[in-house]
Amino acid sequence: MSHKQRRFLFLQGPLSPLYARIADRLAMQGHVVVRINLCAGDVLQWRRPGAVSFRGHLDEWPAFISQFLEDHGITDLILHGDRRAYHRIAGEKARERGVQVIATELGYLRPDWMTIERDATAAGSHFPRDAAAIGRLAQDMPTPDFRPLFSSSFRKVAIPDIAYNLTNTLLWFLYPHYQRHTIYFPPVEYSAWLVRLITKGNRERKAMHATNELLSKNGQYFLVPLQLEGDFQIRDRSPFDGIGQALDTIMASFARHAPADMQLVLKTHPLDNGLERWPRLIAELAARYQLGQRVIFLDGGQLDRLIAHATGVVTVNSSAGLEALLSDCPVKVLAPAIYDVEGMTDQSPLDRFWSAPTRPDRQLVEQFVRALAATVQVRGTIYADDGLEMAVTQMSERILNNAINAPYPPALQHSR
Repeated sequence: MSHKQRRFLFLQGPLSPLYARIADRLAMQGHVVVRINLCAGDVLQWRRPGAVSFRGHLDEWPAFISQFLEDHGITDLILHGDRRAYHRIAGEKARERGVQVIATELGYLRPDWMTIERDATAAGSHFPRDAAAIGRLAQDMPTPDFRPLFSSSFRKVAIPDIAYNLTNTLLWFLYPHYQRHTIYFPPVEYSAWLVRLITKGNRERKAMHATNELLSKNGQYFLVPLQLEGDFQIRDRSPFDGIGQALDTIMASFARHAPADMQLVLKTHPLDNGLERWPRLIAELAARYQLGQRVIFLDGGQLDRLIAHATGVVTVNSSAGLEALLSDCPVKVLAPAIYDVEGMTDQSPLDRFWSAPTRPDRQLVEQFVRALAATVQVRGTIYADDGLEMAVTQMSERILNNAINAPYPPALQHSR
């Protein structure tokens, strides 16, 4: 083996075979791969040798992970979702020892992409926030091919999630002190999802009808794509204690400063489980700020179609903001976001945005996307077999070649 042997520690990954398959690739190259399981669902996801279990309290985790890193001579820590409590602590202890932290997430360039970065993703990313640096990264890099490559399957989304969470629920006594990173008790959430599935057709029809009526009147509107209440970008990376507080801020500003003939459209996230009573909250806020019929709530519908006709998009820090920028739509973000770059997003206060939204610099957006794809994105998905294989191949390649966050021409031109 010509390269130096590395010792990889995997923590929790996405609910798919992604991490186990990457581990297989690393081991095949002669590297040492170990894993810490934090709950019974982790055991279900790993199914390969080299795993130990942590069954202690969260306050015992810092000492445990510090000693583990030391005892096993770990060189690289790989984790999904860097703001989960266990992962955040592990990352801190790893960096103290000079261990490289590799964080993964779903892609910024949805839907057929995955994210792989050094230390952290999203608001914590090391990706540059100034135009000059972005331009330098984008130089000589290809323009990404956004044509859909993979057909996502609901089965690939639902079955691993249900298996993981029900395993944790039924076998909780094996890891009695485990603290899950999600905010809803899984059986409650699944019951809510069952209701959502049953009512999906009716909700989509209502959303489509409301959208058609809105667009037929050629009226102007601002769009607010709702994020999930449990999103770490809200819980850990924003000044708000939840979506409700963000909506209060947005609607109060809209009422005071938006033109009188302007409407405000609020659309649910595609993965909203219905446990948060958005229609009731939005109706209460609309009444409080005397907005009357100027507020439209859509529980479903097509985001791209709404963006295409919007005067602007307001978001806390959703990836929908990047989608809007790609559609040349003005965007105002209310919390740190990887795409919140001067020249792309509107940098004026929210109160001013309603009357004078600034369009993004198309050339800068194009450079941003090229640089993003070449440094922290790989093509692939965990929701389709062929997409999973591509993600495993490209992410393993980045890891093995020490190309995390480095300009790395992405394999985007592969024929299928």
